[in-house]
Amino acid sequence: MKVTFWGAAGTVTGSMHIVESGGRRYALDCGLFQGRRKEADAKNRNLPVAGSSIDAVVLSHAHIDHSGNLPTLVKNGFTGPIYSTPATIDLCNWMLRDTAHIQEKDAEFVNKRHEHRKAAGLEDGHAVPLYTTEDAERTLPLFQPVRYHQPQELGPNLSYVSCDAGHILGSSSVALDEDRNGARVRLTFSGDVGRPGLPIIRDPETMPTSDYLIVESTYGGRLHKDAGHVENKLADVVNRTANHGGRIIVPAFAVGRAQQLVLLLHQLFNQKRIPGIPIFVDSPLAINVTQVHRDHPECFNEETREYLLHSEDPFGFSRLQYVREASESKKLNDLHGPFVVISASGMCEAGRILHHLRNSIEDPRNTILITGFQAQDTLGRKLIEKWPEVKIFGEPVRVRAQISSLDELSAHADYNELLDWMRPLAPILRKVFIVHGEPQQSLAFASQIQSRFGLETVIPKPGESFELV
Repeated sequence: MKVTFWGAAGTVTGSMHIVESGGRRYALDCGLFQGRRKEADAKNRNLPVAGSSIDAVVLSHAHIDHSGNLPTLVKNGFTGPIYSTPATIDLCNWMLRDTAHIQEKDAEFVNKRHEHRKAAGLEDGHAVPLYTTEDAERTLPLFQPVRYHQPQELGPNLSYVSCDAGHILGSSSVALDEDRNGARVRLTFSGDVGRPGLPIIRDPETMPTSDYLIVESTYGGRLHKDAGHVENKLADVVNRTANHGGRIIVPAFAVGRAQQLVLLLHQLFNQKRIPGIPIFVDSPLAINVTQVHRDHPECFNEETREYLLHSEDPFGFSRLQYVREASESKKLNDLHGPFVVISASGMCEAGRILHHLRNSIEDPRNTILITGFQAQDTLGRKLIEKWPEVKIFGEPVRVRAQISSLDELSAHADYNELLDWMRPLAPILRKVFIVHGEPQQSLAFASQIQSRFGLETVIPKPGESFELV
């Protein structure tokens, strides 16, 4: 077995690792790289391998930095199966279509602005979407469902089994077994590991012992605050902004984060800890994804099942309005506060959230509430770093709104939680490959692994290959 690291090697986004076994080639994930626009576009368009050379894809979960470049793979000749959990497939059904639609609309929006600039004597290039809705539609029939703990054959001597990673609905960690004349070599891929005690979904499951491990390190050098702290912080942000008559604009990942926020706000309203201001979920994707959550109660934790047992919808209540149509979204710009808008994308890189930010970011009464990890060079990262001025749709705007963050809602395990997840695997591990982290986080996590378990660690570079003997 041979593994080559491409995406999420030395960075957080764009997950893609190539496994070769028995003369066949498999991809673990095929995600979008997010960061500086030109660099991200070049990486996403120019795949490191031909799509036609990949025999199958094993997809850990539906987040776009893990699934979002599958249509590009198909454009480049891939026709094989894409294996994942049923919930992940249902999520991708909406997410890949939505990503294609956003790229088409954003390119159209940018090109209209370019036409105005050309009319003024300024030259700009023509924007072309990375892939189209048609490309996404060609990708969806390739998905094949594989339930947790159900062995799936990939090739003559290679199979895999998945366990719940506790990161988002349907997320999985996978263990690949290569049969060598009765002997077994196992490679485990963590995907993204979640946190124990997160709202809605179950905790991460224990993986079987393994010979080699590919593990994420998003928060490899950090510790999260207690999850219970999040309610107090969220209540404080809502109350403070509402008292000023402002808007609370929440860039939130449509999968997981939007649903967590809705549930937490519901609980705070019921406890009379925040005023009864309107809440808008302004994202067609989040609306569709919320329905997918309703369709997969088998992925819920006990608390969320209790809501269902008492016939209470955890994702819908009287103060909450879901906004699907663009015309209704635009009307929110003329609405006087206070109110809350939850909209995608979570890293502020595309979609309706950009319009809400452009219309709210220069008013000091408003709050921009960041609720998840922001990759280097994304707009969300610049807001967290308190840049006084940022560009939205290529135009500079002053950041006068309050910027708050809610790291406690992160769906990524911190280094102690990752080490706890790793502990059952550690006794026979020969080597640990650390991916999906910025360099300082990966280095810090490597040090923790060596100190705690005494294991050999490698932080692979893009294109670096390893024979797993």
